Amino acid sequence: MATTAAGGGGSSKMMTREQLLHLFSRFSFLTSLPDVKARIADAVREKQEAVAVTTEIQEEILREMGIDPSFGIGCLGKVNIVYEDDMELMVKFYQFVAKEEMAIDEAELDPREFTEKMHAQQKLQEQQLKMLIQMRKYNPESQSVILETLRKQLESANFDTDVTILTPEQIQEIVER
Repeated sequence: MATTAAGGGGSSKMMTREQLLHLFSRFSFLTSLPDVKARIADAVREKQEAVAVTTEIQEEILREMGIDPSFGIGCLGKVNIVYEDDMELMVKFYQFVAKEEMAIDEAELDPREFTEKMHAQQKLQEQQLKMLIQMRKYNPESQSVILETLRKQLESANFDTDVTILTPEQIQEIVER
C-alpha cells in the first residue's frame, strides 16, 4: 500500500497533493452517476447513514489507488493543516466536502426540499461573490482584515452560513477601524 509524506519532511505520513486531487476528482465523478446516487438513496431508505455510504465510496477509490483506506480517510482529516498554504488544493478540498454534502442531501431530502436547498445555496454563493467583488476594491492588507473579521464572526456563530455575507457598509466600517 502506498503511503507517502507530504511536504518532504517525512515525519508525518500524508497523501500527496496529486493523490488527494485524484481522490477528489474521482469522488465527484462517481457521485454524479445515477447508479451511485441510487446506492446512496437506497441506503437512506434502508435507514443507513448516507455518510457511511459516501465514506465507503471514498474507501473504494483509495483501494483503487493502492492506498490503505483507513490511512487515506485519516489523511482527509489533516488536509486543512498540512496543505493550508496550497490555495488550489484547499479550494478543491472544500469542493470535495461540498460535493459529499450535496450527495447526502440529495439522498436524504425529497426532491422539492433538495431543490429549495440548492436554490438557497446558489443565492448564498451569488451574495458571497458580490462581497468578494466589493472586497477587491481594497488593498491586500484591508482584505486580510476583512477576512479575519469574517472568520471570527463565523467561529462565534458556530459556522452559521447566514454570517458569511458582509454588506458593503459593513466592509467599509471594518476598513475604517
